[in-house]
Amino acid sequence: MKLLRYGEPGAEKPGLLDADGVIRDLSGEIADIDGAAVSPEGLAKLAALDPASLPAVDGNPRMGACVADIGKLICIGLNYSDHAAETNNPIPEEPIVFLKANSAICGPDDGIEIPRNSEKTDWEVELGVVIGKETKYVDEADALDYVAGYCVSNDVSERAFQLQGPQWTKGKSCDTFGPVGPWMVTADEVGDPQNLDLWLDVNGTRRQTGNTKTMIFNVAEIVSYLSRHMSMQPGDVISTGTPPGVGAGFNPPVFLKSGDVVTLGIDGLGEQRQVCRDA
Repeated sequence: MKLLRYGEPGAEKPGLLDADGVIRDLSGEIADIDGAAVSPEGLAKLAALDPASLPAVDGNPRMGACVADIGKLICIGLNYSDHAAETNNPIPEEPIVFLKANSAICGPDDGIEIPRNSEKTDWEVELGVVIGKETKYVDEADALDYVAGYCVSNDVSERAFQLQGPQWTKGKSCDTFGPVGPWMVTADEVGDPQNLDLWLDVNGTRRQTGNTKTMIFNVAEIVSYLSRHMSMQPGDVISTGTPPGVGAGFNPPVFLKSGDVVTLGIDGLGEQRQVCRDA
């Protein structure tokens, strides 16, 4: 299933994308695409529905973040060796973990707000992992059983803010720096999360091309590792790192400015499109 949320900010409704690409309204069945909906019980209930029996949504509505009320947006840094190399960083011996403020989360096409005094706003296409069950002290062999599905994530970053000290949070958490969606594809439809192509363009020029098979730490390793340090709840999202091609890696570096258009996607998980604007 492809689960989504559509409508104006703060008034999104739950929906799903049927096999013909038509949005179907789920608001008569569930309150939202939240932790309860992405739990095993919630997904089983939705899977039993006949999409054709659900009301079709007319037009081309705005997409919200594909999961509501995300408790934690957890990010993994430098998880592709060639990205570590382009930023002149060593290969991590264990996952680099940081949190992105929930106020950064937005819809996939809502646009990127360039912060005031920004010098180096950058892009990062990433595979998002949506947790479906309470996850604590999970073995790597069982870790994927705790994943509800996958989505596209753009870990937008302000590099000057990020590197002003020993922690990254303030360079990762500006408003609009967490586009998630357009939909969550359930794990059963994705299959192997370690063989997905990722790409990102800026103003029509390809900047990033990669595949999740080149991750340093794969999804199962990440979920297991995180579960040893914090519990995760249904609806939490993990952004798993980016392949090479970020603006900071170019010589000279290239960063986003007002009016730039960023498009990105992952095979089978949909695409995002963001127009940049000044705060």
